[in-house]
Amino acid sequence: MRSFKNFHKLNRFMLIINIKDDESIDRALKRYKRKFQSVGLIKELRSRKHFVKPSVERRNEILSAAYRQTKFGSQSE
Repeated sequence: MRSFKNFHKLNRFMLIINIKDDESIDRALKRYKRKFQSVGLIKELRSRKHFVKPSVERRNEILSAAYRQTKFGSQSE
C-alpha cells in the first residue's frame, strides 16, 4: 500500500487544465503554457537544483535590491 503522507509534495508540480467540449487542443495547449509560465515552475525547479544557504539568499536579495534602486530608483534626476 502506498503512503499518502508526502502526496502534497508530489502534487505541487502537477498542473491541471480542464478542456471544454468545444475547445481545440491548440487553445488548451496555449492555456497550459500560459498557466505553466505564470505559476513559475521553471524558476522553482531551477532554484531547487542546488541548495543555497539562507544567508546567501538574503545577501543576494539585498544586492539585487540595491542594484534596482541605483538603476531604476530615482528617475527624477
